Amino acid sequence: MVKSELIQKLAEEADIPPKIAEIAVNTVFGSMADALVKGEGIEIRGFGSFKVREYQGRTGNHPRSGELIEIPSKRRPFFKVGKELRERINKIESDTTNS
Repeated sequence: MVKSELIQKLAEEADIPPKIAEIAVNTVFGSMADALVKGEGIEIRGFGSFKVREYQGRTGNHPRSGELIEIPSKRRPFFKVGKELRERINKIESDTTNS
């Protein structure tokens, strides 16, 4: 599913104009991104949680030349799936494999 499909689904389910659904989706994603930039975590019960993980810098090898290079430290978003979603996904997988 891509963002435009999500907007369309919201518009249909909530019986609202697609433009309003687009504003809602953009507001949610924008707020989530802003929270992560600030280093705040996001928890959506039944779905999962997002947080920013810090990765330390290290020395690595350049893939072509083989010379040593310094890889700088960085921050990356990390998603951890919630229990309910994990169980729901696994139930669907087991239902399709048993058919």
